[in-house]
Amino acid sequence: MKTNTISAIFIDDRSELMLKKGLVAISMVALVMVGFSGCSAMKTAVKKRNLDVQTKMSETIFLEPVSPSKRVVFFDMRNTSDKEMNVKNAIAQAFIAKGYKITDDPAKATYMLQGNILKVSKTDKREAQGLLHSGFGSALTGAALGGTAAYALNSGGRGTAGVALAGAALGFLADSMVEDTFYVMVTDLQIRERPLEGEIVTQTQQADLKQGSSTKVKQDIKGGKVQWKTYRTRIISTAEKVNLEFAEAKPVLEKALVRSMTGVF
Repeated sequence: MKTNTISAIFIDDRSELMLKKGLVAISMVALVMVGFSGCSAMKTAVKKRNLDVQTKMSETIFLEPVSPSKRVVFFDMRNTSDKEMNVKNAIAQAFIAKGYKITDDPAKATYMLQGNILKVSKTDKREAQGLLHSGFGSALTGAALGGTAAYALNSGGRGTAGVALAGAALGFLADSMVEDTFYVMVTDLQIRERPLEGEIVTQTQQADLKQGSSTKVKQDIKGGKVQWKTYRTRIISTAEKVNLEFAEAKPVLEKALVRSMTGVF
């Protein structure tokens, strides 16, 4: 009886020792995880400390050169996003600086510029690239942000699981304090120009119009003579920085859009 009691005590002591070793090992792993997370957060803070602004067009547009007397532009800028953006005055000033005249009468214009800001929001690079490649008039589909994590919990050691979760929580806290923030502005742009002397432009138009849930009307217009040559493109403007606030991103996004729009002329 005494021998069995001693063996049981020895086995319990060995199990406890193994459990303690396991806790120490997991604790070290958790500390390493926190260290790596801290290093990652510090790397992001250093690498993304400066504001990075980029603007890209889905399609390049080339306009015919005209004499200075014909450099007359009619433009209409709209905003259907949920953010207040102020670009109209800046666009007019940019055109005037290039030697163009602004008119509110389309009949007197050589060029017609129409734009609509569709979306201004916080996003990621993957979604911004998708919006650019989709081109003018396409749907604004968003990419899911965030990641997934898997945790392996040892049912025989609650303390081990607790240490691992604590390490993960500390790592998450370190990362959450340093965020690589990415804002995007999506603008659809339509530019029209008068045909050159002797050019005749015709237009073919097809449309599917829904009438309720069960009726669809199709229109097919062919051979109509038009007074404009039309070009369409999409502009994606982005601003990226650590812990970037929209108040800081807004003026640079506006400036980038104005530069890109008037740069076509």
